[in-house]
Amino acid sequence: MKKSSIIGVLILCFAFWGKAQVRNEIRVPDPEGYRTLKCDFHIHTVFSDGLVWPTVRVDEAYREGLDAIALTEHLEYRPHRQDIIASHNRSYEIAEKTARNNQVILIRGSEITRPMAPGHFNAIFLSDCDALELPMIGTSDIHQPIQTDIDFARGQHRTMTFVFVRERSAEGIREALLHRRTAVYMDEKVIAEEQWLKELFEKSIDIEDIKRNEKSIVITLKNNSDLTFHLKKTRHNPGLVYFREYTIQPQCRHRIEIRLENNIQGGDINFEITNLYAAPNKGLTYSYKV
Repeated sequence: MKKSSIIGVLILCFAFWGKAQVRNEIRVPDPEGYRTLKCDFHIHTVFSDGLVWPTVRVDEAYREGLDAIALTEHLEYRPHRQDIIASHNRSYEIAEKTARNNQVILIRGSEITRPMAPGHFNAIFLSDCDALELPMIGTSDIHQPIQTDIDFARGQHRTMTFVFVRERSAEGIREALLHRRTAVYMDEKVIAEEQWLKELFEKSIDIEDIKRNEKSIVITLKNNSDLTFHLKKTRHNPGLVYFREYTIQPQCRHRIEIRLENNIQGGDINFEITNLYAAPNKGLTYSYKV
């Protein structure tokens, strides 16, 4: 390329950049005693599913006459993750200097992305996007008389939230939600963090009796709760022989018989409690020592 052509391209680039950074004010009156700011609180960059760098979003906002923007990258949906591996705070950190230089107010945010409908929510004014963790909440969204949707005679119940409170009050509920001490109860499923699932199971089930001889062990369990538990045998010592699946009904006793083979005297019987979910499609793992 000739020297004159290179100079021409550079001049064109600088001319475009200079023109691109012209701010186009949006003239809106201020109500008495207030100022009107032009804001966009839902914006994405390449750090989630956007197609531009964070500083470009600041430049776009400046040129359009905006006063404030929030970068709200998806927490769960990051299609560029193979090429861009970073903290959820990174787009804000990159854009911060450019925003300050252009006097654009930059707000740290995230988009919580769940299956529709509707499953997308924005959270702004965060101090740390990586630490954004929400309590699990299940609700009925009931509109009509409850018996229209729920057949209580068949043992059905509305979807609800178990909240583990320190005191029985509205403030006690608020405190528990802020600290994510909840579980979702839907049909026979309970969805929660592992520590709450384990405690619910252990406080529901008592070992009433253990009978042992040289060939077998019989454990009698009592379910003191109104929860159902579905147990599925997992990997274990082959010398301990027991059924593949068990259902422990509410307020009932259940016997688990273990045959002892290959001179085994005892060990762990291992289960997955398939209707207690600590992760997608993964039940709580649990063992009894016999």
